[in-house]
Amino acid sequence: MTTAAVFGCTGAVGSQILATLLAIDAFSSVKIVSRRLPKAQSHKLQAIEEGDITKWGGLISSMSPKPSVIFNAVGTTRATAGGVKNQWKIDHDLCIENAKAAKEAGVKTYVFISSGGTRGVLSPFAYVPYSKMKVGVEDAIKELNFEHAIILRPGMILGREKPKNAFLENVFANLNKLGQGIQDKIAADQIIIGRAAVAAARIGEEGKAPSQYWVVEQVDIIKYGRDDWKD
Repeated sequence: MTTAAVFGCTGAVGSQILATLLAIDAFSSVKIVSRRLPKAQSHKLQAIEEGDITKWGGLISSMSPKPSVIFNAVGTTRATAGGVKNQWKIDHDLCIENAKAAKEAGVKTYVFISSGGTRGVLSPFAYVPYSKMKVGVEDAIKELNFEHAIILRPGMILGREKPKNAFLENVFANLNKLGQGIQDKIAADQIIIGRAAVAAARIGEEGKAPSQYWVVEQVDIIKYGRDDWKD
């Protein structure tokens, strides 16, 4: 049985990762570190409430049993953070510090929730600060040489309790009326993304990942989180 730890467990995707881990038997122990505790409850759950985010990484080495898998779904917005500079401290610096701490603690599998469209000369979003944050974290994780490093790059996240952009999310949510395949190319419900992250981690732990550094793009998020998902 596997022990996992989740950072960013109160966000859209992180909360679904947590819910999925608690619902399946593959993970016997689940640990979370957060500024505020989630509503989720389970005999498998050990919650650590820590308001100082700079201390999060240091808590990994003291966890018992030690997690073999860590999910990093930490993320904020420029508005919430109070500007790009403060967002960078969370979405970039904090995430890299977390990955380094996980590596030092002997974590085997590291799963990071990134974002689609952050790379490529043809991507209209590749040069905005948000994309540079995600790319920087991805590159840092690759350099750390985890036994298994898994990067999820979802498109638009649907189903949020508090939409970041209500108009756009509503537009994307209704694309399935034109055909589910159209929506699947660019968006996914937060539940599907959360399940895909857990499924990918299990594949990595079983030694079946296609590569040591595995990027799970939108098409595979739909595959693992919905089409092939089994509770």
